[in-house]
Amino acid sequence: MPQGQPTTVPQDGLTTRQRRNRPLLIVHTGDMKGKSTAAFGLALRGWNQGWDVGVFQFVKSAKWKVGEEAALRALGRLHEQTGEGGPVDWQKMGEGWSWTRKQGSEDDHAAAALEGWREIQRRLAAEQHGLYVLDEFTYPMGWGWVDVDEVVQTLRDRPGHQHVVITGRRADPRLVEAADLVVEMTKVKHPMDDGAKGQRGIEW
Repeated sequence: MPQGQPTTVPQDGLTTRQRRNRPLLIVHTGDMKGKSTAAFGLALRGWNQGWDVGVFQFVKSAKWKVGEEAALRALGRLHEQTGEGGPVDWQKMGEGWSWTRKQGSEDDHAAAALEGWREIQRRLAAEQHGLYVLDEFTYPMGWGWVDVDEVVQTLRDRPGHQHVVITGRRADPRLVEAADLVVEMTKVKHPMDDGAKGQRGIEW
């Protein structure tokens, strides 16, 4: 795609403007870090465009505070006070399940994840947000907590002009096939290879 120009122009009956402005389903997957970071960067762009931004975290603990959350919540407050940018709604879905699995049974977490997805379905039907960030949503799908075919069908049939970005490793091939834009983060080098732990301002 040299200089931002498409490599082909499909014979789909759409104008250049219509094709350019269609709502996108975006997937950030792969084993390397940066999937959520890139999605939150997209949320910042959306906020600047005045979009209503909804962020839904499926895996990180409710106690886990990331820098992007603080920044986007602050931008949401700025919008409320001045009208600049767009509204921001940040939700930690279900029980705030974390990698430690210390609280609640797997059935509890599965039920919470499914209810989180049901809430997103309700919002999609109501066309509530211009951009949805479904952070680490590939995991509930991979664990069988949320039906992949249902997710794909819901996203394909979503009304209006609603962008959706999904992050997480091992994205299901059905989701990849349905997506308009798919990025796979591949590791070349990482400080953890040399024994370094996560760093403030880099990982959170």
